[in-house]
Amino acid sequence: MTDTRESIADQLGTAPPPPAPEAAEAAAEAAPPQPQEEAPLREQQLDKHGRAYATGRRKDAVARVWLKPGSGRIVVNGREQEVYFARPSLRLVINQPFDIADRRGQYDVMVTVKGGGLSGQAGAVKHGIAQALTRYEPALRSAIKQAGFLTRDPRVVERKKYGRAKARRSFQFSKR
Repeated sequence: MTDTRESIADQLGTAPPPPAPEAAEAAAEAAPPQPQEEAPLREQQLDKHGRAYATGRRKDAVARVWLKPGSGRIVVNGREQEVYFARPSLRLVINQPFDIADRRGQYDVMVTVKGGGLSGQAGAVKHGIAQALTRYEPALRSAIKQAGFLTRDPRVVERKKYGRAKARRSFQFSKR
């Protein structure tokens, strides 16, 4: 900017106005530094038993989750998670919110889940645990939200259309 002023001043034959360093410093001191605005912490939401409750959803599955401090025990529909979700990949999905928040083994979780298949139910439990964790410890919300665990996955099965075998698959074509 000053180079342009100087070149114009040279063409006109006048001297450019000197910059005022005192005015710039005074303006910088008068204006308070702008802190990065963080979302205010929400209130801890607990029931009368000291548990955080949340609902998680994925596909057709709905999981009701109660979270309280404990030894890391996860009970799904009255059974241990190792029994209910036999596949290790499903147990890995369920424990993702705890791993992100570095809270594995610190909370007991009681879950009732219904609808959908095992994969959808595991996703619903993960969503519910993430929601319940943020209600018990609101300071964890930013880390869990950044990982994308608070957002309900909107993908559901596409409906079957008439005149087709499935949602998009056509009936087998017969030439004769």
